[in-house]
Order: sequence, then C-alpha cells, then structure tokens
Amino acid sequence: MARNALILVAAGIGSRSGAKIPKQYREISGIPLISHTLKNSSQSMKFDNIIVVLAKNDPYFSKIAVNLSIDVKTVTGGASRTESVYAGLKALKDTPPDHVFIHDAARPFIDAALFDALRQALDSYEAAVPALPIIDALKNLDGDAVDRDSLRRVQTPQAFHYGKILAAFEAMPDGASFADDIAVARQAGLSITFTTGHTRNFKVTYPADFAKAADMLETQNSQTYFTAVGNGLDVHRLAMNTAQQNKPLWLCGVALDCGMHLVGHSDADVGLHTLTDAILGALADGDIGDHFPPEDNQWKGASSDKFLAFAANKITERGGKLQHVDLTLICEKPKLKPHRAEMRARIAEILNLPLGRVSLKATTTEKLGFTGRGEGIAAQATATVILPDV
Repeated sequence: MARNALILVAAGIGSRSGAKIPKQYREISGIPLISHTLKNSSQSMKFDNIIVVLAKNDPYFSKIAVNLSIDVKTVTGGASRTESVYAGLKALKDTPPDHVFIHDAARPFIDAALFDALRQALDSYEAAVPALPIIDALKNLDGDAVDRDSLRRVQTPQAFHYGKILAAFEAMPDGASFADDIAVARQAGLSITFTTGHTRNFKVTYPADFAKAADMLETQNSQTYFTAVGNGLDVHRLAMNTAQQNKPLWLCGVALDCGMHLVGHSDADVGLHTLTDAILGALADGDIGDHFPPEDNQWKGASSDKFLAFAANKITERGGKLQHVDLTLICEKPKLKPHRAEMRARIAEILNLPLGRVSLKATTTEKLGFTGRGEGIAAQATATVILPDV
C-alpha cells in the first residue's frame, strides 16, 4: 500500500488579508483558518505523515496545536515558498513516503474528490496538479486578446512521487524561487498531468474572502446528513487448477497461490464483489451486475479492484463519506488467516480508509453445505456511509 504524506505550507504572513496576524491564524466561524484546512485534509485522505511548515519563531501554531485531533510535525520554513517546501520535503527523509501532497494552509475547502483524482493520476504520472479553465476573456496590458483555452488556473494540493520531487528540489540552484511546486517539477522534466480542480477550493487571500469562507462554512454546516447501511452477499465456485488453466485465487485484492481459483466472468474476487454490492446498497444504486454486466466482454477477466473503486467514487460524487466496512468470508479452504492482514491493507488502500475502519473476518460452516464441501467461497459484507439528505 502506497505511503502518503501531506506538507501544509503555512510560513507566509498573508499581508493582503488586512489582518494583524498571519491570515492562516485568523478565525473563520470561531476556528483558525489553518485548523479548517488540517481537519478537511486529514478527513479527506489517509496520511502517514503530516508536516506543517511554519515561519521562524512562529508564536501562534503551538497555541492551536493542543486543539488538533491529528498528529502533525512542524518544521521551520524559509524566506520563500520554494525554501519552505524544500524544508518540508527534507523533513520526510527519515520515513520517505511514496507520494507527497503539497497544500496551501489558506485553502480550507479541500475534499476527498480532489485528493482521489490526484492519487489516481500518480499511477501514470510523476506529478499532478488540480486546475480550472479560464472562463473570462483575457487581454494583455496592450489590449490584445490572449488565448484562454491554452491557460489554466492551478490550485493546490499538488501531488508528486516523493523521490522525484525531492531530487528536483535538491537540483535547484541556491536561492532559486518558483511560483509553485509544479514549476520545480517542470524544470526537472517530470511527467505532469492536470486533474480537475474545484471552485470551492479557492485560496483565502483578501478580507472579503474571509466573509465568503464563513458563508460557505455556514451553508456546509447547515446541510443535514443521514447514515446509510448497505449489505452485500456473493458466492463464487472454486475450481482446481490444471496445466491448461493455472491461475491464482484472487481474494480481497490479494493473489493466493493455492492450486485453486474462483470461477467468474471477471477475476471472481468474491470479497471485493461483496463489498462493492454493500456500498452500492448503501447508495441505493443497484448492484454490481447493473454497472458491470457479465455479458459485457470488456469486464472479462477484469481486476475487481476497479469495481470497488467505482463504488467508492460514487460516494464521493454524492457528497458522502464512507465510514466503515465489515466483510465476512465463508469457506473451508484455503486457510485465510495467514493472508488476513494483507487483505485488510489492500481493501483499505482501494477504499482510501484507515485500516481501523476495515473489518475482515473468516469463518467456516462446519463442513456443511457447498462451502463445507470446498466447492466455493461465500461472502457477506456491510458498508456504513454518511450521505447528504436530499
């Protein structure tokens, strides 16, 4: 499972905000701006490390840190954003992550959809940045039109393969300063892609932005939510491997080399299929066969993590959040206990859930029925989801 780290850049003074203190400590709805950003970031994605980069002799963060419900490490930044980000990257050297997400403390309305898009983009690219198209007509100072279709408004978080972006910063000449981190990646020749940004993810900069943010929080907090619980049940037949058909048994995203395999149109992962149905049930959105019909050849032999990730993304599209999953596997063979930890970790990775919110159990039917005779594996699952009321 990929290790992810967050660097939150909070070393600026925010002079354009008109406040007497750095803007990241100015309160919105009674809570410092930076606290909103940390809370939303940590709830939107699981991070193994969170680094907050502060100005030298910052007197404010320690006062709010006692009210944080998450563990963070602080480091001192430099005279420019580039120097501050570099300090954050170096602070991760002892426990290097696979991916690092670099975010502005002044963008509090980050959400899971933005992080998920970046995380998926890093499967194919070394760097990714959320961006929005330019809507208004553009002119330069001479009044000449500028092609807005060739331009984008970029946001943070900006995401990178940690080793690649660290090497890019290490290769910079002394005193170099860049507008953002993707510019450093570009100079180093890293492969870069744009993901879709969101207008909510704006940077609080001017005095009027604080009023706008307060209004957004009030609207967000007034939204009512409900808890939905979905159930899933699935069965797949077991077959012994032969010289002509020798393949692993896929279960909960883990390939088991046990001389058997599950039979189905896709990879027949009964665990992931059951979890997919449980989530779709919580969303009242049909079942796995509605979205991935077995008669459709494009899903022949498909990896079932695609189905589960699809269902999880449906939650994000609805503005909801997956809270917990509970899966029970029912079989006499193979023995699952040696693989349980790896299976839990893989499910947590696919669903972007903390490991503590993934329950996985295995049981037998005391040699009764088709599972008792070793003819197949059954599974049942429950998914708990919080959704906005409509």
